[in-house]
Amino acid sequence: MAQGGSTMGEEPGWVELLGAFVLAASIPVVVGGALICALVGLSVWVSSAVRRRRPGGGGGAEAVCDPNGPA
Repeated sequence: MAQGGSTMGEEPGWVELLGAFVLAASIPVVVGGALICALVGLSVWVSSAVRRRRPGGGGGAEAVCDPNGPA
């Protein structure tokens, strides 16, 4: 039984190629962006916990010692 016609599909146009490229390029961008956001968030969270635990190292109003008392 002979099969007529071509078994190959049409070549994709530039719109389909551009769409495939955008889809393929978006996956590492999304994964990398989520990873960067997670690392930044974790580092801010850990540094705030360390800052809270450190006694007198905050540099806030409690670190100022005025010998004359409050104004």
